[in-house]
Amino acid sequence: MLGFLKRKKVEKYGPFIYLSEPTLLYHTKTEKAILEVVEEKFNSNNILVPSDYGLRDTSPKIKEADYFVAVALLGKFTSLVGREVKMAQELGKPIYTMLVARDPEGIVYVWSEGVPEDVEWLSPEETQEFSQKFAHDEYMAYIKTGLFVGSRKREW
Repeated sequence: MLGFLKRKKVEKYGPFIYLSEPTLLYHTKTEKAILEVVEEKFNSNNILVPSDYGLRDTSPKIKEADYFVAVALLGKFTSLVGREVKMAQELGKPIYTMLVARDPEGIVYVWSEGVPEDVEWLSPEETQEFSQKFAHDEYMAYIKTGLFVGSRKREW
């Protein structure tokens, strides 16, 4: 009936990849860039993107994944990402980590096989504090640049 409202289904190819990322990155340019890197690295668009599921728990799908990719924002695993990394480790999944940080030139993505030893694992309380500070810093950047609308257009 309302066929024009349906999204065109893109045919999936390649191994199934479970992406674990902080909710702070949902629906951002950074998330889009991460997906491009993952697709290129694995020659696959068969990626579970957590933001497609909102805040629903997708962790049961980890056992189906061929590869697990965790995103460490500013060198930190949020508590949710950390919990999912532990699940992937227990299941013996091949794990890759993408470190995401900002430098004066823009955003930097560092790809790593396994989990780097220097990644900080945040507790739920630390995650909440980190998220609040991150959001505050981003808000202050809006004030400095005069951009108050369109957070999805910012670098992050």
